[in-house]
Amino acid sequence: MNETPNPTPPHEITAHEITAHATSAQQIAPPSFLEVGDPARRIAYRRTPAAAGGARPGGLWLGGFRSDMLSTKAARLEAHAAAQGRAFLRFDYSGHGESGGRFEDGTIGLWLEESLAVFRALTEGPQVLVGSSMGGWLALLLARALARAGEAHRLAGLALIAPAVDFTQALMWPKLPPSARRDLEEKGVWLRPSAYSPEPYPITRRLIEDGRNHLLLDAPIRAHAPVHILQGMQDPDVPYQHALLLVEHLAEDPVAITLVKDGDHRLSREEDIARLIDAFDALA
Repeated sequence: MNETPNPTPPHEITAHEITAHATSAQQIAPPSFLEVGDPARRIAYRRTPAAAGGARPGGLWLGGFRSDMLSTKAARLEAHAAAQGRAFLRFDYSGHGESGGRFEDGTIGLWLEESLAVFRALTEGPQVLVGSSMGGWLALLLARALARAGEAHRLAGLALIAPAVDFTQALMWPKLPPSARRDLEEKGVWLRPSAYSPEPYPITRRLIEDGRNHLLLDAPIRAHAPVHILQGMQDPDVPYQHALLLVEHLAEDPVAITLVKDGDHRLSREEDIARLIDAFDALA
């Protein structure tokens, strides 16, 4: 695992300006890269270090399926953390955003490996894991892996946005039409139409089969830290009942859930981002 950083221009703007221009500033700044796995995958990341003397936990952004680290929520949350002098890290899984690799080659296990490598190589001290959609599943898998390695003390909390836990099996597989299952069986891939992209998403048989090795909802779940879930009740991709099921499985951890009655899957409106920032602050 080799880190090959790219120089990033120093921050010379005020905290207010950081917040106001978070997205455009981060789009201009080039990412750094971390090589993960064998064969090596080039994982792009952007990291805001903690201010000198900063003691509050940092944040790690775990994005969604086919999303990237330049999303509005990730940029705004990083800007908020920077204004508080807190560390924040966001990255792209392989096959996503600015990272190397093909999306079709990705699996939950592969993206978990990258998340764990990024966490260990690029963060220090306690962290709040912020998982959006698929990132919510990966955040819980990451928490489990850290606990098994005796590193649960590195978890300050989990903020989960429409957590798509077990989505390949619990949310996707039951809804697949016969033609899609036939494509997966015969071709190894199904091109799924998307409401978020003009191009269909390639869903591979490898993704579905590997997902079954990482299911969480078939047993009690431990986050080993407080959890706050933000869930839209008008979410067409992750029904709010799925989030409530997750709460039931997190019986041994402190859990709060905010149901947004008119909220969609992305929860990217100003009021939604304000809720996310409040949840992040409350966990750290």
